[in-house]
Amino acid sequence: MADRFAGKIVWITGASSGIGEALTKAFAQEGAHIILSGRRTEALEQVAAGINGDSLVLPFETTDYDILPAKVEEARDWKGRVDILVNNAGISQRSLALDTHPDVHHKIINVDLLAPIWLTQLLLPNMIEAGGGHIVGISSVAGRVGVPLRTAYCAAKHGLIGYMDALRAETEKLHNVHVTNILPGSIRTNVSRNALTKDGESRGKSDAVIDNGMEPAECARQILGAVFDQVPELIIAEGPEMMIAKLRQSDPEQCFAMTSAMGAQIAEKYEAGEDD
Repeated sequence: MADRFAGKIVWITGASSGIGEALTKAFAQEGAHIILSGRRTEALEQVAAGINGDSLVLPFETTDYDILPAKVEEARDWKGRVDILVNNAGISQRSLALDTHPDVHHKIINVDLLAPIWLTQLLLPNMIEAGGGHIVGISSVAGRVGVPLRTAYCAAKHGLIGYMDALRAETEKLHNVHVTNILPGSIRTNVSRNALTKDGESRGKSDAVIDNGMEPAECARQILGAVFDQVPELIIAEGPEMMIAKLRQSDPEQCFAMTSAMGAQIAEKYEAGEDD
């Protein structure tokens, strides 16, 4: 198991913390060469310093579309190819749709949907030319279930799953490019602290469900297994989150009834000025 990804070139966005950092360490432990991307150069360098094997720190803002072609070329030229791309960079939301400024929806959809699509589109020809590869999209349980306070986030994550599924249909058999959707539930990261509020400010505090969530290292372990086995989709969740994700497929009406009841309670609290 320790050498499942020996010699593979793995490019991870959002690699400076959370799931991205855990994936960087996990892939490196299994022999991969890692390209670490994100906005914070110093944080990326700290993560890179803590892993064995070759690594390239390639910082950029994923929504700076003008520089993406050059970044893709730099990533490809490092070792001659990219075998696995993990679209992990993203941002969440904690606000009612009724209160949320349109700019917040625009930013979240830009970061969580359009940016990974464009990066994938730019890298895809290189993967095909090299004989194949693997694209991983870090979506969310909120990409399968409509979750209150996350209208823009749900829109983006649902959209990412749709794009990835369609891409798989086009590339898996014809070009040997595999596609895996990952749908995490609550993982113990800063996702809630960094989530955008109705005005686009960072929330600055976490949720109890996130603080009590799965460790990023365990999430990364499951992701590596899915990538190695070329699994099309994997839900990484526990308890009620796993239940509702499965219920969305098996009994949509019951799922909608549950989320509507939950949403009503949450909306009442937010409208009363309580956002915990």
